[in-house]
Amino acid sequence: MGNLFCCKGRTALVTGGSRGLGFQAASALADAGATVIMNGRDQSALDGAANAIRKRGGSVEILPGDLTRSARVVIEQGIGFTGSLDILVHAAATRDRRGTSELSEDAFRNLVDTNLNCAYDLARAALPHLAHSSSGRLIFVSSIAARLARSGDPAYAASKAGLSALTRALAVEHGNGQLTVNSIEPGFFATETNEKLAHDPGIQSFIDMRVPSKRWGRPEEIASAVLFLASPASSYVNGTSLTVDGGLSAQM
Repeated sequence: MGNLFCCKGRTALVTGGSRGLGFQAASALADAGATVIMNGRDQSALDGAANAIRKRGGSVEILPGDLTRSARVVIEQGIGFTGSLDILVHAAATRDRRGTSELSEDAFRNLVDTNLNCAYDLARAALPHLAHSSSGRLIFVSSIAARLARSGDPAYAASKAGLSALTRALAVEHGNGQLTVNSIEPGFFATETNEKLAHDPGIQSFIDMRVPSKRWGRPEEIASAVLFLASPASSYVNGTSLTVDGGLSAQM
């Protein structure tokens, strides 16, 4: 059967690819042989991330651009590098940790627009191209917040719940051949965005009590989940949200 996790000869576009879970996704796909197009807003951060991957022998190009302004342009420019698109990993997102008494209606709408509406625009532009691939893969990076809420974070939870639901809807509508649509729901990961929280004794106490693994996830631990869903190994996995949370959601 060969290497079921090999992505050689395939083109992958990763949004939010310059850091955090997006960078780990890009790294895993490049290590597996894919040509990776990394999208993000910060060109200098993209340059640094791309160089790190190239030093390991990976094939990577950078694509600076703001998805919230034109997701279709990002898709078209990404395809311009190789002429095709086989894998799309959408990891770009934002967060606003304010409760309902502080979070304005406009701020709520803006976050949902960035995290959910933008994902729909991106998928709508990419799906016709992914459908032409012999093994097209659309992967959203959602969150455990899609199913488990914490006080003071309503907009993020709502946007990620919508993203996980969008995964199922697109899988039903478009996952009828070689194309699959799935998402990943990470738990507590010690990314750059969560650096302050990772050193908060109160958060660590919560993790010790609620997460069976009793620690934060390391960003590189998301790589295997991304590679599985992007590779031929997951050919019959469609419309699911893969939880990677150290057991958080399994414990009452």
